[in-house]
Amino acid sequence: MNARNESAELLAPAQALSDTHLNALEEEAIFVLREVAAAFERPTLLFSGGKDSLVLLKLAEKAFGQGRIPYPLLMIDTGHNFHEVTDFRDLRAEQLQAKLIVRSVEDSMKRGTVRLARPDESRNVHQSVTLLEAIEEFQFDALIGGARRDEEKARAKERIFSHRDSFGQWQPKDQRPELWTLFNTRLQPGEHFRVFPISNWTELDVWQYIARESIALPSLYYTHKRDIVERKGLLVPVTELTPARDGEVVQSRDVRFRTVGDITCTCPVDSLAATPADIVIETLAADVSERGATRMDDKTSEASMEKRKKDGYF
Repeated sequence: MNARNESAELLAPAQALSDTHLNALEEEAIFVLREVAAAFERPTLLFSGGKDSLVLLKLAEKAFGQGRIPYPLLMIDTGHNFHEVTDFRDLRAEQLQAKLIVRSVEDSMKRGTVRLARPDESRNVHQSVTLLEAIEEFQFDALIGGARRDEEKARAKERIFSHRDSFGQWQPKDQRPELWTLFNTRLQPGEHFRVFPISNWTELDVWQYIARESIALPSLYYTHKRDIVERKGLLVPVTELTPARDGEVVQSRDVRFRTVGDITCTCPVDSLAATPADIVIETLAADVSERGATRMDDKTSEASMEKRKKDGYF
């Protein structure tokens, strides 16, 4: 078999894969985004510049139109984000004429509300404090996020409209029924909702949608050369924040990021995928979730997603 025929056979599954279900997912997400605008006084859309939040932003653009998104974008910056992502975040907000609010974990550290156990500690988990401070500052009553049920088992327990108490905490027993797409959005003073319009999407759905809608992403999502070390079953990028340790062998590998976040806890995977169609094929063959394959901070029970959610995390 020649190389051209072999390549055609590899592409066939992605080309044959139907995307008609995306119409229903898109319709549901747009309905939720409009419901938030109608039901709440001070909503905001959590926007990191990552693929899920860029899909969410595209859906908001479809729901309301360019320059007409009725709520600001909110980014909680650890100060350790990839510059490719934050630069892309700023570019998309400007293109859509959307108001972008950025609040930093470093500012919380200056106020003394965040204290690190050691200088090289990941700041990712401390975003909860800064987020709750931003909610208090702006009196947000609904925060729209790009979390999906398939990312992590704790997120599979979420409602689309996730109730948070006056301390910003997620309590399973306080979650509201969502039968027949009817949402109970009543709040007591100080409470708020986290809303997840793409909760029913999977990683594969996201990449099919990115391919169909030609959504531009930061370059980190596609194959590139990067120095890495192998550590505890993960590929750790070699950076100023995550240097190689004694005895570790630095390798230059073709990698991409399935998810992006704080540099200190986000790892790439081996990949030659250069387009969304390539990534659709890779995702079909993946047997580990994107967080399980790429997040160092999800490997320990102390940093479990459910505990973080109860502390006010996204």
